[in-house]
Amino acid sequence: MQWREVRSIYPDQYVLLEILNSHTEDNIQYVDEVALVRAIQDPSEATKELLTCKNNNIVYHTGQEEIAIELRNPPFYMNR
Repeated sequence: MQWREVRSIYPDQYVLLEILNSHTEDNIQYVDEVALVRAIQDPSEATKELLTCKNNNIVYHTGQEEIAIELRNPPFYMNR
C-alpha cells in the first residue's frame, strides 16, 4: 500500500505500519510501501506503541506528506 492511500483512508490520525519497501538518500530513509497494521486514535497510545516498535514497524501521523526517517548512528559508547 502506498502512503498516500493510507493518508486518504485515515486522515489526521496515527497509524501503526510495517515498512515493506524503502530507500535511503543522505541518511534519510524514505518509505515507499507499507502495510497498515492498525489506526491509533489516542495520541498517548501512539507514543507508547512507538516506543515499543520492533523490526520494520513504525508509528506515523497521516498529516505528514511523506515518511522520511532520519537515520542516526548510536552514540560512541554504545558501540563497545
